[in-house]
Amino acid sequence: MTYGVGIKLNAGLVFLSDSRTNAGVDNISTFRKMIVYERPGDRFMVLLSAGNLSIAQSVREILQVEQLKDRAEDSEAITIWNAKSMFDAARVLGNAVRHVYDRDAEALKYAGVEFNVSLIFGGQIRGEGMRLFQVYSAGNFIEATSETPYFQIGEYKYGKPVLDRVITPETPLEEAAKCALVSMDSTMKSNLSVGPPMDLVVYEANRFETDKIVCIDMNNPYYRMLHGSWGQKLREVFDSLEDPVWDDAHTDTPLKVDTGRSKPLKKITRPEERLI
Repeated sequence: MTYGVGIKLNAGLVFLSDSRTNAGVDNISTFRKMIVYERPGDRFMVLLSAGNLSIAQSVREILQVEQLKDRAEDSEAITIWNAKSMFDAARVLGNAVRHVYDRDAEALKYAGVEFNVSLIFGGQIRGEGMRLFQVYSAGNFIEATSETPYFQIGEYKYGKPVLDRVITPETPLEEAAKCALVSMDSTMKSNLSVGPPMDLVVYEANRFETDKIVCIDMNNPYYRMLHGSWGQKLREVFDSLEDPVWDDAHTDTPLKVDTGRSKPLKKITRPEERLI
């Protein structure tokens, strides 16, 4: 499995993915799940993948040469390198997914393998603002909004709570990168199918290139600090919370209060019934 997250902010974009592939407890490998497409001054795009590795790799290879022809006979074939908008580039990506499906889905089904791939695709093309998409196995996609400024793929449930509590469109880029790393750390703590090294990309709006790209392993000084501090601070916050008290004799926050709601069901077993 894997975990990847893409975040769209007013200030830019943040992408983070792990690189563990798990085909069983005795078959764990490392494969990069992120690829950056960059033409400085013109366009900057990042693709994250999760799901079946062979499908994801096929989509990545086909994407670079895939063309999307509009209905007009004189229209130019669209690729990710000449698309005028990120929406058109996302359509090319969706077309690549469908191309792989048409080619491989029947054989995979015959072998008992589900056609399973999920993708995060985002970036900026000169002439428009930044955009972020999540692409599904059918090639269809949705776009991030101010209400939903991030997407996750793979083992997303463990890292979601911290993103929900921290990320807004106004979040600074460095803070969002920190939040993404905490999200990844929480996921790796709870799921062995997600693991290092991790690829992190931070893109500043309207630059159309970036030098903030890093591969992070367990010996990375910042990640080691974050990993240790996050666990310690969580424990400190937990210890600072009061233990539950059943009545209001010694606290302003009793656990048991009269709310008018029904109590949980309780079955009483008579002593003679326990002897049967």
